[in-house]
Amino acid sequence: MQIESLSFPGCLKITPKIVSDARGVFVKTYVEDEYRAQGLRTEFAEEYYSHSRAGVLRGLHFQTPPHEYYKMVACLEGHIRDVLVDLRAGSPTFKACQVLELDAGDGWLLYLPPGIAHGFLVLSQSALVNYKVTSNYAPEFDTGILWSSVPVDWGLRKPLISTRDAVFPELAEFATPFVFSPERTRQ
Repeated sequence: MQIESLSFPGCLKITPKIVSDARGVFVKTYVEDEYRAQGLRTEFAEEYYSHSRAGVLRGLHFQTPPHEYYKMVACLEGHIRDVLVDLRAGSPTFKACQVLELDAGDGWLLYLPPGIAHGFLVLSQSALVNYKVTSNYAPEFDTGILWSSVPVDWGLRKPLISTRDAVFPELAEFATPFVFSPERTRQ
């Protein structure tokens, strides 16, 4: 497994070993001892997946304190444009955006610390995206940033979004409860 830092402190790209043969592929996405040795959180409280069709945009989501979480994201089927927004006051990348393209064939996982808003646009016919988080879902602390308020070329002017995602506050209006802490970027 290869672990690389992204431009946001604490955000990582994890490339697992992929074994392929005539039958297809085999990917080991999680090895607790290896993650722990790298200083990553291994106590995941919940795991989800979404299956979405082309043109669907989900995000930009996160949970606020005291129910913030570390999050792992993997595109298991299809191709997505993944967007991260750093909401941690005091971070060298505060309010910056990072755009990545995740493809199931690459096998990448993203590891995100608390204070990173996350969303994606489905670029393929459909996409299956898996998430693991370190805290339980807390509806009153679950929120987001309006997708169109961040300086990102999503590649689509009118994506299919949920009613909830359409009424999130704009990035400029969001009063962040997150504070950057270098020692908290992994654990």
